[in-house]
Amino acid sequence: MAFLKTQQNRSTTLHSQSDEILGILEKHPVFQAAQTVLLYHSLKDEVDTHSFIQKWSNRKRILLPVVKGNYLELRVYTGPEDLKTGKFGIEEPIGFTFTDYASIDLAVIPGVAFDNKGNRLGRGKGYYDRLLPYIPAFKMGICFPFQLIEEVPADTFDVRMDLIITTK
Repeated sequence: MAFLKTQQNRSTTLHSQSDEILGILEKHPVFQAAQTVLLYHSLKDEVDTHSFIQKWSNRKRILLPVVKGNYLELRVYTGPEDLKTGKFGIEEPIGFTFTDYASIDLAVIPGVAFDNKGNRLGRGKGYYDRLLPYIPAFKMGICFPFQLIEEVPADTFDVRMDLIITTK
């Protein structure tokens, strides 16, 4: 019983922190000015973006990644009814591939860990490291406070974030 209560408390805390982090994001001038935003459909251990995507999809063009082999394709989010479960259990939009990377105003990127220099540690497959060099947009990492660490090991091909948002 204590285990279940601990899990419920953790879930409530992460949900509350997600709301706070996304509140900071939506007040940021880059987000407010952006017309086309690359987001991600979150997994359980990431800042929860599901409601945020729905909230902003009628005011901004929201792009979500789709795993295709070793690469990420981008597609326009059109609504929850147009999502299907893809590789790794992530909900992905169906529809046409979006390739006008120059029109993306902001890329909001998940990570396992970040540091204050903008370095990001992903899940180890390199999907975002292959995609982000083609996207000239401002790049924001969003994470829970415990994911912000002193130093993330970085290679020359790793793409730094321009800003990290957390509750700290």
